[in-house]
Amino acid sequence: MASSMKMLLSISLVLSLVSVVQSNSKPITVALNAKWNSTPLLLEASEYIAKESPESFWRYVGEIAKLDPKATALETDEGNYHMILKFAGKVISPSQVKLLQLSLSLRIYSPAVETFQQLAGEGPDDCIAFVNIHGQTTCDPAEVKSLVEKAADLPKPPVFKFDHTFPGSADNGIVVVLYAEVGNEGFPEFHKQLREMAEKKEITYILRHFVKEPAEEKTRLSGYGVELAIKSTEYKAKDDTKVESGDEADAEDDGEDEVQGFIFSKLRELHPDNKDDLKAFKNHLVASSTELAALKVWQLQDLSLQAGQHLMSTHESEVLSVLTDVSQNFPQRARTLVKTVLTEEFKKELKKNQQYFETNHALSAGDSAMFLNGLPVDMEVYDIYSLLELMRSETNLMEGLYSLGFKGPEVNQILRLDLSSDSENFALDFRHKAVSYLNDLETDRKYKNWPSSVQDILRPTFPGMLRHVAKNFFHMVFVVDPMEKNSRELLKMAEAFLVHSAPVRIGIVLVVDPDREVTGYDDPGVAMSRAFDYLMREESADRAISFITDVYEKAQSKELTADMVVKEFSRSYSDAEEGTVFGEDEDYNILRKAGNDFVSKSGLKDLPQVLMNGVPMDKKHLTEEAFEEGVVSSIIAHTPAIQKAVYQGTLHDFVNVQEWLMERDNVLPRLNSRVLSPEKKSLDFTVRLEAGVYDDVDKFRNLNSKAMTSVMTQNMKYLTRKDEDMLRPVTMWVVCDLETPEGRDLLYSALKQLKHTHDMRLGVIFNSRPWKSDDKYTISKAVYTALTTLEPGIAKSFITKLVKEENVHALLAGEKKIEDFEVNGMDTMAYLLAAEVQNIDFIKVHRAFVEQVLGWEETARGVLANGQILGPLDEGERFIQEDVDLFQKFVTQNSAKKIKSLLQMLGHKDDKGSDLVMKVSSLLSLSGSTKERKEVQYAGDQHSVIKLMATPGAPAYQVEVIIDPASRDAQKLSAILMVLKEVANVDIKIYLNCKDKLSELPVITFYRYVLEPTINFKVDGSYSDGPVAKFIDMPAKSLLTLGMNPSESWLVEAVRAPYDLDNILLEETTSGINADFDLEYLLLEGHCSDSTTGQPPRGLQFTLGRNQTEHAVDTIVMANLGYFQLKANPGIWFLKLREGRSRDLYNIANHEFTDTPAGSEDVVVVMNSFKSKIIRIKVAKKPEKSDEQLLVDDEERGIWESISSTLTGDKKEEENDKTLNIFSLASGHMYERLMRIMMMSVLKNTKSKVKFWFLKNYLSPSFKDFIPKMAQEYDFEFELVQYKWPRWLNQQKEKQRIMWGYKILFLDVLFPLDVKKIIFVDADQIVRTDLQELNDLDLGGAPYGYTPFCSSRTEMDGFRFWKSGYWASHLAGRKYHISALYVVDLKKFRRIAAGDRLRGQYQGLSQDPNSLSNLDQDLPNNMIHQVAIKSLPQEWLWCETWCSNESKAKAKTIDLCNNPQTKEPKLKAALRIVPEWKNYDYEIKILWDKVYNTNTRSQIEYDPPDIQTESVGSKIKKDEL
Repeated sequence: MASSMKMLLSISLVLSLVSVVQSNSKPITVALNAKWNSTPLLLEASEYIAKESPESFWRYVGEIAKLDPKATALETDEGNYHMILKFAGKVISPSQVKLLQLSLSLRIYSPAVETFQQLAGEGPDDCIAFVNIHGQTTCDPAEVKSLVEKAADLPKPPVFKFDHTFPGSADNGIVVVLYAEVGNEGFPEFHKQLREMAEKKEITYILRHFVKEPAEEKTRLSGYGVELAIKSTEYKAKDDTKVESGDEADAEDDGEDEVQGFIFSKLRELHPDNKDDLKAFKNHLVASSTELAALKVWQLQDLSLQAGQHLMSTHESEVLSVLTDVSQNFPQRARTLVKTVLTEEFKKELKKNQQYFETNHALSAGDSAMFLNGLPVDMEVYDIYSLLELMRSETNLMEGLYSLGFKGPEVNQILRLDLSSDSENFALDFRHKAVSYLNDLETDRKYKNWPSSVQDILRPTFPGMLRHVAKNFFHMVFVVDPMEKNSRELLKMAEAFLVHSAPVRIGIVLVVDPDREVTGYDDPGVAMSRAFDYLMREESADRAISFITDVYEKAQSKELTADMVVKEFSRSYSDAEEGTVFGEDEDYNILRKAGNDFVSKSGLKDLPQVLMNGVPMDKKHLTEEAFEEGVVSSIIAHTPAIQKAVYQGTLHDFVNVQEWLMERDNVLPRLNSRVLSPEKKSLDFTVRLEAGVYDDVDKFRNLNSKAMTSVMTQNMKYLTRKDEDMLRPVTMWVVCDLETPEGRDLLYSALKQLKHTHDMRLGVIFNSRPWKSDDKYTISKAVYTALTTLEPGIAKSFITKLVKEENVHALLAGEKKIEDFEVNGMDTMAYLLAAEVQNIDFIKVHRAFVEQVLGWEETARGVLANGQILGPLDEGERFIQEDVDLFQKFVTQNSAKKIKSLLQMLGHKDDKGSDLVMKVSSLLSLSGSTKERKEVQYAGDQHSVIKLMATPGAPAYQVEVIIDPASRDAQKLSAILMVLKEVANVDIKIYLNCKDKLSELPVITFYRYVLEPTINFKVDGSYSDGPVAKFIDMPAKSLLTLGMNPSESWLVEAVRAPYDLDNILLEETTSGINADFDLEYLLLEGHCSDSTTGQPPRGLQFTLGRNQTEHAVDTIVMANLGYFQLKANPGIWFLKLREGRSRDLYNIANHEFTDTPAGSEDVVVVMNSFKSKIIRIKVAKKPEKSDEQLLVDDEERGIWESISSTLTGDKKEEENDKTLNIFSLASGHMYERLMRIMMMSVLKNTKSKVKFWFLKNYLSPSFKDFIPKMAQEYDFEFELVQYKWPRWLNQQKEKQRIMWGYKILFLDVLFPLDVKKIIFVDADQIVRTDLQELNDLDLGGAPYGYTPFCSSRTEMDGFRFWKSGYWASHLAGRKYHISALYVVDLKKFRRIAAGDRLRGQYQGLSQDPNSLSNLDQDLPNNMIHQVAIKSLPQEWLWCETWCSNESKAKAKTIDLCNNPQTKEPKLKAALRIVPEWKNYDYEIKILWDKVYNTNTRSQIEYDPPDIQTESVGSKIKKDEL
């Protein structure tokens, strides 16, 4: 007993000692800052609110403006933060305030605020706030009015989409831009004055943030990951810790006897009675040790399942933190997880669920997926910023449904409604004489050999292939204005389809000037139409379309004239009577008149349009490059309906196919483009306000938009076909001025439609001019009184009579009275009494609603269906009954029908249900909620699913995650789930998807995702230092490498890191490691194509600058997807073609997703977000340069006219030719040391001017700081190049493999195009000759030259993998080349698209993780048949591992290759193999010590060589030493 007590006391003492030791662990911390100064949180909050709505932004700003800036300045940071949230709570919901807190923690809107700051510049001296009025600036509010008066003749400033424009400002007035800091001095005075002027329509008031005295500290960022990878190399040192974790076997059977200094075999001998205690103690030591244990293969097999089982046994309050800990520290936690016992229930349920995951979600074991309210969230693509944006839109949706009275399961049912249209698109009946058919598949001779039965449409065919059947199954009708640019291309495509016998009937409708006075001699469009008419009748369809395309060919890009058309016609058809064809004669004017009649009756607008079986093709397909694909996909989409009809027998050989197509239910006589392509604008019905405000005009005018909408909804009176109380799926509001014929016509059209449908109810919004006198509103008052006093059915009949135009004329002329229009069942006397006392307050209320909510002018007309806004209609534009019918059908099909069915199922069946359908439909439309939502399919959720319930009684997000806890995805997702649970009401279900039968550790990295739910403060109320990634209790004896995992669009660099982040060994540090990174750039990505060919203009260069003349960065367009990337920071940027060959040959023809202000011809890009920015550019070759190539050879032009930095002359060209360009890369202090030695060896042996190019991505701060001093001392040039691995190119995970990729994959875009040749030299190489010789070597037409692997050291034959198997057969006698040294002829490399070919091959091969083991040399050797390699003479690269000692004497360079036999360390090998190596190293250390006042020479591994120290550093400026 005493022995046992003594033993326990010993164990307790040891445990306490262990805890003391562990508390002294050395942390690794990483911080990331933006380059710009920290922006005020108040301004960031205002930007968040602006995204909700401009109205909320201005309300927020107005509330802040009431505060005393001096008083708020005295508040602590924490006090101001709570003030921000308090005022935000007045304009956004509590859930949104929570998300605002997370947004502020992430600093999401800091780039937006900084963009405004960049626009403002420094501002006038001594001005806290100032205004800019058409270029005039002042800091004095008293001067504003006088400057406004002078501004009319001055040019307007550009106004951007992101600008904050005061609502109700004058549309075309003087633009006054206020630069001020909301909440600071100077702002309230300016804001008050400018708001009043804007409300009077005197100015357009724009507010831009401007902070006169920015904070000193930089913006601290979060929302990124940091990983510590266990350094894994083929030649890694022996692991010092071989401690194994415990398992089910007895401790005596454990292979490892010593744990943390305790020898347990000895302890068991001394204390045989305490075996259990000793075992427990040993297990504790193993578990608490930070060092890594080597696990046996059999222990690895179930490790993922054991992690899942461990989570299932964890209490729900801790499960997310345990998941985070296990996944992010997996290499350490593995030792304890192996003890977890798996239950049969867990394994069975997991297996069954995985079958469901694979079948329904295409997820294999170990794969991950995340769903937010059923919406898939791909965490490879989504960053936290995109996720938060999705949550914001979902919040509005959920809160909206909640406010409408839906709770819990009902909300989820509505959210999961699939509103993507499952019925056929509406089609237009195109049976009209305006359609001129160019062919007929059923009668034309050219199709006589095609099968001609409708049954042939059922023949199987390859995917994407069209069936050639001599039946007019597919009618493609081009409705075009022949003068319009896009129409030209479409008509050329029409001819191409005809020539190539596509299985489609082609029709043409030419729409030109309808004025009969205009002849073919006056207007080229009319001339084309008349000539086409003549040729269709007198010649043939082929000749008619050929004539049009011939005219286009002759004109090229010149403006087409009537004279050109007439001359071409006369030249081709000299026998025709020209005057009859082109003059005033009506003979050949039939198609012209018919074309205009067709367009007028069809409702088609926004020409050109192409109809496929009557269905308008998507506008995005009506371009030359996209048209063919669009036609094929459209035909394939129409085929199933035709096949079904043939199969069922309704369409057979004796039925006219066109007639059958046009008699289908989806075909309408009119298709209004405005209905089918509506703007995404809807009313917001989610606020509930007392209806009584409707009667008080002044109170109503002071409401916000949502409140106004609520009041209008509650007071709206509806007309229906019958009076019965029923659920009607479509609620239509007609906005009109009934005192105008156009307004009455619109209401009359809607009333006519109402006669034919029970599914619609109709309300009226009166939008009359604000006259003073009540007697001016005769019709409006009469209609409104009818709406408010009569039964809906009676009111409908009465109002229909009342708004007929002939009745209105009679009424206003005094020929008839209102009672003359009495209808059956109407109490005329009561109606007349009500009409007599009706005032015009309702018109004032309605007009206020139209002005503030819809933003329309007086008398503007439009229609709202279920809150979806259509309008305002153009002047003279009619919206007839067929359009109303189409709008009703469109809304019914897209949302109302499904919502009605669901609400009826939920018990809503009366007129209140109609209100709900309208509100839900508008809400879903407002959110754009047509995406398919998925529900996770599973077999069971009792034993392998973690459920964390949301707080009941409030809207809750449904988050479903399928995850393997032992995976890289889990490392990031677990941290995000932790924060989501804290900032939002979230219902979380985690479906475990563990992978079994593992043969290696599934996760070999430690990971931290930097994300905090809210801003933190110090005790004194000031801001904390901000979020950091912190690793504690990391293994001290394992070699670790630190890597950043930022958003796709971030370029980050280490700016302060005293330790080598590539080789972290904590046992060698004294107090841990701190590293600071900067977000150096935000990435602008783009895709470019030639508008004529549709192909990427490979080698085209763009520049990006802060203004029209300056350019800060440039880039080259790849052939792969036409991809390019540019580096930028927050602000306004101008994209241009680079001066030189790019600008000489091309113009920018078109651009998408840019931010160019209205009226500007520049390509403007705004970088105001942390999210990815991807633009699309189309360029067009100048007509006179159409035959020239962008990339040309010397042989073709005498000198190679590549694109250069500027319009360089011959002198610059010659300078570049004489410069020797060396490219290299390194990561980690050791390889940087070797690279500096390589540079010295080059410089000591080369006579030419040398320029080094280094990959910046992985260089340490110390290297970047030292290299300019070294350049001064040794007179060389250098440049740091940087390229972000494109997101579309398969990513590598390990840093080493990423660096290998940079050696070969981006050679064509890393360097400017005036660099003709580049030599890559490995960092661990020593050069012994003048590399100019290699530069001048003839590559024999190959784009690059590599040295083959030596074969002279025969004892290494067993390691020469290329001598047998795949490589032997693939190389077919060619040599396998080493990538340590190679020379690239960049102009040849680019001209043959070598880079694009290499990337294409890489993309295919890299999908297999076992391919491209040595990526940088396997890839070019694999591509040797497509991209030739010039084999350099063997002496260009000598390596002891592969080359004999005898050949060393001839070596021009020596590479310190790894030796698979000896695994000798690099530095030791260098000293042994290369005598001059230590001289170079020592000389560099002398320079380093002089620059930094250090003594690194005392740490050398060799005897100091005899070098004169005095001369080293003599060329460096004194102030830099």
